[in-house]
Amino acid sequence: MATKTLRWGMLSTARINRALIHPLRVSERNQLHAIASRSLDKAQHYAQKWHIPIAYGNYQELLDDPEIDVIYNPLPNNMHAEWTIKAVEAGKHVLCEKPITLTVEELDAIQIAAQNAGMIVTEAFMYRHHPQTLQVKALVDEGIIGELILIRGSFSFYLDREDDIRLLPEMGGGSIWDVGCYPISYARYIAGEEPEEVFGWQVSNELGVDITFCGQMRFPSGVMAQFDSSFRSPQRTHIEIVGNRGSIVVPRPFTPYHDTSIVINRAGEAKTIHVPGELLYLGEVEDIADAILLGKPPRISLEDSRGNIWAIRMLLESARSGKVVTVNKES
Repeated sequence: MATKTLRWGMLSTARINRALIHPLRVSERNQLHAIASRSLDKAQHYAQKWHIPIAYGNYQELLDDPEIDVIYNPLPNNMHAEWTIKAVEAGKHVLCEKPITLTVEELDAIQIAAQNAGMIVTEAFMYRHHPQTLQVKALVDEGIIGELILIRGSFSFYLDREDDIRLLPEMGGGSIWDVGCYPISYARYIAGEEPEEVFGWQVSNELGVDITFCGQMRFPSGVMAQFDSSFRSPQRTHIEIVGNRGSIVVPRPFTPYHDTSIVINRAGEAKTIHVPGELLYLGEVEDIADAILLGKPPRISLEDSRGNIWAIRMLLESARSGKVVTVNKES
């Protein structure tokens, strides 16, 4: 298996596909083999444009192709669980775009299906595989800023298309699901634990979907986290990690450049550390290849994804109720 080339198929012609096409082409263990759309003409046009060998006119035909090893699922949020489960039941491994599900019940159903089929399923948080993120985590864990106290994160952009599916409740819309999930995930990763209390505020559109969300999380160790996400603010990404001996600032935490830098502040002095990077989406492609071909655990486990989904659900509940919500670890 270690020398096998994994053949990939993409469900739909979603815009985000473009981010994976080049990494799949430069990877020695992965190959983009097929594309599926609900329209055969659209699939064929896309396949011709991006030089993909096979085009299918519906999603199930792609899942039924015995040559396909891995499915990339970039469908709308409300379709992630359904088609991920169908893929693993068809004997395919799955890289599913974030958020992998909208409920913990859907996540649990994916986990059961994957276990029963012996398939790997992992969530496509590309930043988690980038050398910058791994170095920040290592620096925090080795105590370079002392005892961890606070994590602050932001991710926003101005969404000017009023008919965008990210503004529709039935499609799993909302800024917290689309971009707020990143600083939530980052804070959980750095803290190394799940929050035990959360509180959230949101500004909603006329359909009840949050267009701006601000939240706080308190972890069992006493570490606090704050974040904001929005479809009504300019493009902003930021992570600040504060310890009792200093802080780390990450200017581009979620979409780092090929080569990037972070800033460590200690004793009144700022030190910039340059991090040799890599193609942003390559890490998640190689990570699932490691899991399939070498038997390594994926960097983002389904249990990890469950924690993120549960935190988001509790933050949304808090925003609706106006109360602090205690996270039930048994749920």
